[in-house]
Order: sequence, then C-alpha cells, then structure tokens
Amino acid sequence: MSGLRGMLGWAPHRPTPEEMSPEARDLLQHKRSPAERDRRKAAIKAEKQAPPAHRPVWRNRRWLSIALVNLMFVASFQFDIQLVEGALTASRFVGFHMADLNSALQVMLAYKTVVINLVIGTTTVLLMWLLLGGRSFCSWVCPYHLVAELAEMLHLKLGMRDHPMHRGMRTALWLVFSALAVITGYTVFETISPVGILSRALIYGGGVALVWVGALLLFEIFYTRRFWCRYACPIGLTYGLVGTVSPIKVAYDAEACLHEGECRQVCLVPHVLHMTRMGHNAEVKMDIGADCTRCGLCIDACPTGALKFRIKGLEARS
Repeated sequence: MSGLRGMLGWAPHRPTPEEMSPEARDLLQHKRSPAERDRRKAAIKAEKQAPPAHRPVWRNRRWLSIALVNLMFVASFQFDIQLVEGALTASRFVGFHMADLNSALQVMLAYKTVVINLVIGTTTVLLMWLLLGGRSFCSWVCPYHLVAELAEMLHLKLGMRDHPMHRGMRTALWLVFSALAVITGYTVFETISPVGILSRALIYGGGVALVWVGALLLFEIFYTRRFWCRYACPIGLTYGLVGTVSPIKVAYDAEACLHEGECRQVCLVPHVLHMTRMGHNAEVKMDIGADCTRCGLCIDACPTGALKFRIKGLEARS
C-alpha cells in the first residue's frame, strides 16, 4: 500500500519502531552500535577511494533495448518489412494488435465507446507489462526516456540547480487529461505526449511538434531535472499501476547496505529507494515499490550488492 501511495504522490513514510519487523529493529540497533558504525564508515571511505569497479551494465542494456525496439518500427516502415506497423501508441506486431494502455484509455474516453481492436491490443500489452513490470516500459522502451536521460546528464554536468516539484501533479494531470478526453471528445494528451511525438517522428519524419519536445528538454536541462518523467507523464502512472503485481522486482537487502546513498543519486525516481536510508526499512529484505522503472541504475551503482533483480516466487536473483 505504501508503494501505491508513493506512486500517487505521497511522501515516503518512515516506519515507526512498531511498524518495523523484529529483525529490522535488531538490525538497526546493530548498525547504530559504535563498532558497526566505525566499520561502515571505513568501508564507505575505502569504496570512495578505490577505482570505480561498477560499469553501467544495466544502463547499456536498456539503451540497446530502446534503440532496437524503436529501430524495429523505423525499419519496418522504411523497408516495408511489415514486421510491425504503426507506432508505440498503437501498432500491429506480426498481425497481433498492440495498443499503449494510456493511449487506448484516452481514445475510449474521447469517443465514449469500446473499440474491439483497442481491447485486443490493450489486453496483449497489459499481459506483457503485468509480467515485466509496468514502468519497465519507461526505461526499456520509451524513446523520450532516453533523450531525457541524456538531458539529465547534461543538467548534472552543467551543475544546474534542480527545482523539484510535487509528485502528486502527475496524478492530477492523469485525471485532467482523462476529463478533457471525455468533455472534448478529443485525445488532448496525445497531441502533447513527447512519447508519441518522438515515436512518430522517428518513423514518419519530424514536424513542428518536435519544438514542444525540445522545449521540454531545455526545461529539464536548465530548471527541473527529469520534469516530464517524474512529475507530469500520465503514461508512467498508468504503467505503474499495472506493475503493482508484476513478479519482476528490484529487491533490497538492508543487511548488506552501507547507506551511503549512491543508489538514490542515480535513481530515475529516487523516492522509491527511501528504504535505503538507515531506519527507513520496515523489513530486512524488501521489494522496491511499483513506481520503480526497473532501470537497473541502482544495481550498477550499489557497491555491496544490496540491490538486485529478482523474480517473485523464485530464489534465483540476478
């Protein structure tokens, strides 16, 4: 429930001692002991002084995934392969209808009717992201996510001051765009969605809508870091809701954690890692919440292996 509340915009909740498991309380007491505190400080100091040992393995895999998925659309159109037709918002893959969940919802709200092809396409996509984890779409498929990640790197390199906003704005915008679709009979969100704009531009060629995407990126570089993905995009919220029951999780082991915060520094949605702060974990071992994009950046950054991918129900973790 706390993961769902966090996705909707509530601030992360630090558990009270009564809300912590006995094992988590014992571990916290142990970590606060002078000897353990000194050991942890020495380990952090040694880790900072050592040459970088962690390569961006998961980041590179994600970037390759985003490139391959979107190039598949481009190549199918340009060379008339007909492997996949359409764009990320709606397509057919080897004859199977595929429909972005948020786009399909907007269309059905606007036209106030259930379109059978959208139902088929939505069901296919829904089942896929139920398995993989809803917001995996954001970090493994979405073309805007990649360019926004590059913009974030530039934001940090330039040393720009970040101006965080309330994460509840994303929930409010989800409701606003849904209401606009019903009232106007028009898919208002689709006209400004940088995800759809970039997907169509890659496949069919750019247009004036790319000016809007450029403005968003400039705003993220010079004012609010990752504004669209963290605070505005209704697509992320839709897929996050789907991912609440996904078997693929990022798992956290508080016993192995040094609490130096490297994972939160690189996380694309850092509120999901609030339990990595000392005393913020209700259990010794926990799964990261539904708003996690399964990007793997925290796993690359963690020097002790306290964060790992796991498949719920299986003991093997990678």
